[in-house]
Amino acid sequence: MSPRNAVVAVSGLFIAVMLGLAAGAVWMVATLYIGRPLPWLAMPAGVLLALTIRLGVRPAGIGAALLAACATVLAALYVNLLIAGVLIAGSMGLGLIEALRTAGFGMLWQLTRLALSPADIGWTIPAVLLAAWLAWRSPRKR
Repeated sequence: MSPRNAVVAVSGLFIAVMLGLAAGAVWMVATLYIGRPLPWLAMPAGVLLALTIRLGVRPAGIGAALLAACATVLAALYVNLLIAGVLIAGSMGLGLIEALRTAGFGMLWQLTRLALSPADIGWTIPAVLLAAWLAWRSPRKR
């Protein structure tokens, strides 16, 4: 692998991670605004991540499909992690950042795992598959 290809691969991975985290944060805002879990938002998040990755990060193919699938999983986990932090912050009277720092990643991860519902998994798996398929296939030529 040439240095240029390595830099392109690492930057593509970094961009996909940042896109997944951003999608999870936007998903959390919508969840907090509505006031109840919105696991179905995994589908639009996956579609948007797939199209963004395919059109802006990597050309259509297996690399883009893997990045889109990973970004979608990351968004789904991140929203649950943030919701766990919001619940801790609300119950302890702390700010969100302070609650996230105080709880630490281990506690937040355990709360996220405990809070995962069958609906979360049931919406996330098809969203990951859809994101991978959309990022893998080439756009139609007109």
